[in-house]
Amino acid sequence: MRIDRLQRVAIDALEDIKAREIKVLDVRKQTSLYDSLIIASADSARQAKALAQHVRDRLKESGATILGVEGEQTGEWILVDAGVLVVHVMQPAVRSYYNLEELWTPPPRTRKR
Repeated sequence: MRIDRLQRVAIDALEDIKAREIKVLDVRKQTSLYDSLIIASADSARQAKALAQHVRDRLKESGATILGVEGEQTGEWILVDAGVLVVHVMQPAVRSYYNLEELWTPPPRTRKR
């Protein structure tokens, strides 16, 4: 399945349960492990667990293989690994602390003089 289709399925699943601040990052230039990261915020551990479960179910229904899910016990940061796509569902304090967007966004290019 194409990565853009997987992204759309994951984003739709996140939006179904009212995830906030959904970001999609293309990380092909930073790693060969996967192509895309999706990061979303949840208001509570219960919502984070529901979001991760919904994303996992929708991706499976679409034919994706789920390689693993981590963090469901606490619900502060749940990772759903679908091979070429990884979805992070995080509570706001954890998301702010780890700041994955900054970690995975390449620095702007500067011109050499």
